[in-house]
Amino acid sequence: MEQTSRVMHPLFREKIMSAEAAAAQIMPGDNVGMSGFTGSGHPKTVPLELAKRIEAAHARGEPFRIGVWTGASTAPELDGALAKVNGIEMRLPYQSDPVCRQKINEGTMQYADIHLSHVAQHAWFGFYGKLNVALIEVTAVLEDGSLVPSTSIGNNKTWMELADKVILEVNSRQSLHLDGMHDVYYGKQLPPHRLPISMTHSDNRIGVPYLRVDPKKVVAVVETNASDRNTEFSPPDADSERIAEHLLEFYDHEVKLGRLPKNLLPLQSGVGNIANAVLAGLNKGPFNNMTAYTEVLQDGMLEMIASGKLRHASATAISLSEKGLQYFEDNIEQLHSRIMLRPQGISNHPELIRRLGVLAMNGMIEADLYGNVNSTHIMGTRIMNGIGGSGDFARNAYISVFMTPSTAKNGRISCIVPMVSHVDHTEHDVQVVVTEQGLADLRGLAPRQRAKLIIAHCAHPDYRDMLTDYYERALRESSGKHTPHLLSEALSWHARFEKTGSMRVSKTDRVSPPAVCVV
Repeated sequence: MEQTSRVMHPLFREKIMSAEAAAAQIMPGDNVGMSGFTGSGHPKTVPLELAKRIEAAHARGEPFRIGVWTGASTAPELDGALAKVNGIEMRLPYQSDPVCRQKINEGTMQYADIHLSHVAQHAWFGFYGKLNVALIEVTAVLEDGSLVPSTSIGNNKTWMELADKVILEVNSRQSLHLDGMHDVYYGKQLPPHRLPISMTHSDNRIGVPYLRVDPKKVVAVVETNASDRNTEFSPPDADSERIAEHLLEFYDHEVKLGRLPKNLLPLQSGVGNIANAVLAGLNKGPFNNMTAYTEVLQDGMLEMIASGKLRHASATAISLSEKGLQYFEDNIEQLHSRIMLRPQGISNHPELIRRLGVLAMNGMIEADLYGNVNSTHIMGTRIMNGIGGSGDFARNAYISVFMTPSTAKNGRISCIVPMVSHVDHTEHDVQVVVTEQGLADLRGLAPRQRAKLIIAHCAHPDYRDMLTDYYERALRESSGKHTPHLLSEALSWHARFEKTGSMRVSKTDRVSPPAVCVV
């Protein structure tokens, strides 16, 4: 054994083998709990060898598919490789891989889109069936058998507890300075034996720095040296910057009214360019000594830590661009006390989100007149990624914000529609809607009040008259006036796009009221 090995426990060293040999431990029909969350901390070699094995079996005419359970999205060498060889029967709880998405939308792969806070506990309850194998990336195996987690924790604790067999990938590419950056809570119980979780501030440590596993369960250890999937972000465009400006103005207003402290409350931010633009705005804004209680630490939060604006960030994963990753690695000793990674059952826990008073900021695909939000499905039927943790935070946040540009596809789609084509977040969980056009504060408003505000502040001018027309006719003609709708027309905008490639109505299609889709 080379001195450079990070496998320091003798029982684990005895089980070191090739990725190919480790992949042979996974059988057709197995449910496999994989590490990984937004492209970080996922196994990088065994899934590739497993994909080769599956492809060879299919070439022989033998069935070979598995269930893949993760923390959230992973990377091409996991999701993509297994999906490409038609090796996944069921995928849960969240994905973003293009090949995986294609298979799901073709109907050749089953996909269960689940609130991220529910995954570990539902697996623990036995709702998903038997977990056969846990395939987990770690940074090191210490002399006492403790496991130093990688750049994400996700559901790793639960997978190793539930699985019959455990395969470890020990990745020497991950920094040893990650040691001590994690907080793994082992105090959870099954109902009716649950106790309150003792956290009152986002930087409280409530667990231990390491994962643990029964060495008898470990059937293979694979030594690797491979990078996480870097997430590249585009520079904020004009629309993203305007969204950020509207939101910062709103927070400033809330502070002045005494509804938020001067340093705000713990921030939660979804992933993507708009989220990073908002964080960039916060980094330049008037608020100081902020904290974050979120799922994923992206470049934007890292920059806020670097500038001193963000005092501490709690997450379950670090997902950075190549530039952000380089900064993280170069400054990890200084960042060590400013970042804490937790299991997603804690990072997304409703009890903790509510107690801490988190400010939730998440993206969406579309919102309707009354504040219902679709964050997962294109035109109501084609999955994009999944709900992720947005529902965990939206339902329990101090303030729940959803953001999007007002149009998509070069203006051919309005992101403010009469009725959303799929509902992920009901009007009851959506307090603020923001587009580049403006911000609608929906708190305490009745549906008809919300509709007028959303049209006036959030809709693009190209679609504002169309929305106003629909709403006014619905108000006249709907049998119920609380949430007026024209049921034969409510989804006609989506149907028009599917048919013509645009939600706009051409001049030749215009007819006089009260006909369908009059503008």
